[in-house]
Amino acid sequence: MSDLDLVQQLEERSRLAPDRVVRLTGMVAGESFELLIFRGFSSSTTHPTAFDPDASVLPDGTRLDSAELLEGPLNPANSAVMAGPMTPMDLLAQASW
Repeated sequence: MSDLDLVQQLEERSRLAPDRVVRLTGMVAGESFELLIFRGFSSSTTHPTAFDPDASVLPDGTRLDSAELLEGPLNPANSAVMAGPMTPMDLLAQASW
């Protein structure tokens, strides 16, 4: 499964869990990359994303390494980690969020 497919599945899953935020981290072009998914929408906190909602939120060459499930809505000063860190595939496979 590609990272883009994984992100799309996590977006779909997050629509069913509106009180959770997914944080994905990895690397792109030798730099740290972070993506947040909340209520079916993704946004990078480290790299620009296209204004077009049909465009990929992952820059070319992105490698996703880790995932966390956070209590939402997100409070950056005090994130409550519900699960993780784990691989993004392991987060998708979790039966309960």
